[in-house]
Amino acid sequence: MTMARKTKQPVEKNRMIARQIIEAYKPKTAEDMNNALKDVFGPMIEEMLKAELDYHLGYENNSKSEKETANRRNGYSQKTVKTEQGETTISVPRDRDGSFEPQIVEKRQSDISTIENQVLAMYARGMSQRDISKTIEDIYGFGVSHEMVSQITDKIMPKVEEWRNRPLEKCYAFLFVDCMYVKLRRGYECTECAVYSILGYTLDGRKELLGIWLSESESKNYWMQIFDEIKARGVEDVFFLCMDGVSGLEAGAKAIFPDVVVQRCIVHLIRNSLKYVPSKDYKKFTADLKKVYGALNLNAARAAFEDLEEKWSMYPGAVRVWKNNFGHVEQLFNYGSAVRKIMYTTNAVESVNSSYRKVTKKGSFPNEDAIYKSLYLRAKELEEKWKNSKIPNWSKVLNQLLVDDKLAIRIEKYLKQ
Repeated sequence: MTMARKTKQPVEKNRMIARQIIEAYKPKTAEDMNNALKDVFGPMIEEMLKAELDYHLGYENNSKSEKETANRRNGYSQKTVKTEQGETTISVPRDRDGSFEPQIVEKRQSDISTIENQVLAMYARGMSQRDISKTIEDIYGFGVSHEMVSQITDKIMPKVEEWRNRPLEKCYAFLFVDCMYVKLRRGYECTECAVYSILGYTLDGRKELLGIWLSESESKNYWMQIFDEIKARGVEDVFFLCMDGVSGLEAGAKAIFPDVVVQRCIVHLIRNSLKYVPSKDYKKFTADLKKVYGALNLNAARAAFEDLEEKWSMYPGAVRVWKNNFGHVEQLFNYGSAVRKIMYTTNAVESVNSSYRKVTKKGSFPNEDAIYKSLYLRAKELEEKWKNSKIPNWSKVLNQLLVDDKLAIRIEKYLKQ
């Protein structure tokens, strides 16, 4: 059945309605506003049901024109339904022959919070409040004001805080850290805000986002605060931490987790060295680099690096990047190939940030809470996606870690708990 749509309300009319609600209810708290919205939401649903019955009968209420059907309106029945604001009672119109099957609130349906859930789902996918309002109108035939969208999304803030402060696993085999930037409006200015992300791999081979943190810029001091926080939330041990090139981050991580192996991201090293290489030599230079970090063993890696130093001596800046960080290449070969494949790059957490950018690309955010809401909803979608899957070849990774006697003791300690 296709619903008849109402004429689109201009934005100013939506604001006028919002002002009327505020003037009538004079809300002082968020709870007062929720109660007001509950009172308004019921009549909105009732009007939609009346429009459905008009369409079903083929004529509007009080119409004097000739009717094409003998079926008529037959009063109302009362029904209590659940919304995100709580329970509310609505009047459902009836027809005489009982053929009316409402679509907005079906006959045996008592939970109509789906509209609000859809608003949250659209918000999680990066839709602006304006786009959400228009989409709801296109689907249901009534407009949702920007204020109502904000009210609906504000309800998740307690869940955001609960998620950001939840207890964590005692041990993570791998942590991947990265930072991205989003636009934040401060008064009349638009500034960059750093978003810190940590992706963990648990001992049973599952992915977990440890949290979302915001700061004015990326710094080793703030990373240390974050490491302090996750330790306070229950993390006792981390085997490997993969990062990009933030100065001082390695020392900061080891100050909190003394036994962690900090690995510089090889992909970032490649990008950094290519700054010193003309584009015409990119392919040849990266092919020789792969012989270094992709070697079968440490001796082959050292030999390949000696060849690279000699062959590409005309680009000393590019060679210096690898010479200064060769210790991070060497330590890769302390572990098996399956472990190396995981620890050599931050691509796993960069993929998370790529997913975040799908919701942050809509423009600047009015405040930090708006950033947290968007990224939290996106994070929950990722967690749902990962829920029933494990890291590929995880049993092989775990067996290769157990070859190291010290790691084996640490692994057995936490697997027994």
